[in-house]
Amino acid sequence: MAYFDAASSAPLHPVARQALLASLDEGWADPARLYREGRRARMVLDAAREAAAEAVGCRVDELVFTSSGTRAVHAGIAGALAGRRRVGRHLIVSAVEHSSVLHSAEVHEAAGGTVTQVPVGRGGAVDPAAYGDALRADTALACLQSANHEVGTEQPVTEVAEACRAAGVPLLVDAAQSLGWGPVEGDWSLLAASAHKWGGPAGVGLLVVRKGVRFAPQGPVDERESGRAAGFENIPAIVAAAASLRAVRAEAAEQALRLRELTERIRVRVPELVPDVEVVGDPVRRLPGVVTFSCLYVDGEVLLHELDREGFSVSSGSSCTSSTLTPSHVLRAMGVLSEGNVRVSLPPGVAEEEVERFLTVLPGAVAAVREKLGAPIATEVAREENVLVVDSLGKRCPIPVIELAKVIGDVPVGGLVRVLSDDEAARLDIPAWCEMRNQEYEGEEPAEKGTAYLVRRVS
Repeated sequence: MAYFDAASSAPLHPVARQALLASLDEGWADPARLYREGRRARMVLDAAREAAAEAVGCRVDELVFTSSGTRAVHAGIAGALAGRRRVGRHLIVSAVEHSSVLHSAEVHEAAGGTVTQVPVGRGGAVDPAAYGDALRADTALACLQSANHEVGTEQPVTEVAEACRAAGVPLLVDAAQSLGWGPVEGDWSLLAASAHKWGGPAGVGLLVVRKGVRFAPQGPVDERESGRAAGFENIPAIVAAAASLRAVRAEAAEQALRLRELTERIRVRVPELVPDVEVVGDPVRRLPGVVTFSCLYVDGEVLLHELDREGFSVSSGSSCTSSTLTPSHVLRAMGVLSEGNVRVSLPPGVAEEEVERFLTVLPGAVAAVREKLGAPIATEVAREENVLVVDSLGKRCPIPVIELAKVIGDVPVGGLVRVLSDDEAARLDIPAWCEMRNQEYEGEEPAEKGTAYLVRRVS
């Protein structure tokens, strides 16, 4: 089985496994105790903290270990907002942040705070100037990921940090996806990360709060981790996380060069091998091992099952891979195609032969899914006032787009197709289809049921 989902969770690094096993004998006692076993556990924990701080590029006393990357994000945002409550209750996030950040923003807004979401371009990156424009006198905190988890686009953290610093606003960086590749550049104030993203064990996160940042930990007071992360430290897992971070950093330059070549191969060859594909994400400023593409007329969940049967583990941001009809918030914010979305995230050490086998298998897998969805599916087509009406109510993505594609040739150039749909994904995928097919999308309008999407035939 070829595991191509390292952006979700990287395989455990051999160094992490070795460190975990070795520290089971040394790090089991309470590091807060003064007897011999406690002192030994404290020495092990302190050594891990020093190694992690060196990798991050911060002071040892600025870094605490949490029970997960998500917990680090939640604690970091809540503590920074509380610490700057006198300044105001305005929070800034990008539209493509990880769900842990967006969920924190929802909680903050529900409690009476205000939130500004900064949009991104079609490549998935924010405009630093837009972040600067969002800053206000009452802004307590700004958040920006270092790189996107779905499409791999790297964000302009340095420029955004400069704007925030000039305004006196702390910037929290979610570095979960990038920390294994190198330290986060820029004058950021807080940082969160997760060990299982770089080959460490799950259940270990990092939270860094720079000296001088006003920070008030929320929740019951706990003496552990400077009062910022409650609970008994999992020292063996922490040691493994720090050891693997140091190990992957030592390998990063060589692995990045190799993975960039392999992902570039996928980016170039997939559109050549598979028709009607959109490769998404910034083509240059992106993580080394991540490439994402979307396929027209494909059910994402079915495609993932097809690839799984062929021996490939990949993930998707497609709405069709979840229990909801709402497409990925990342793809929606970028304004790109969401149906048939595939994210390939290669782990370090992946065999070139497996990538070539993936490129061999993919065209057949996509063709098989399209064939299954190609037959008409009880779609009513009628004309009203020289407009072709396609009724796709009650049908999930990608059916509305498939039916649109079938009938676009039935109207004369300049003619209009009105697609009725109650699938939220259609709001994203029909405009994306128009851009890919050089047709004119005229917008949407309310319908008796669902929404009507208007498409004018240009060619």
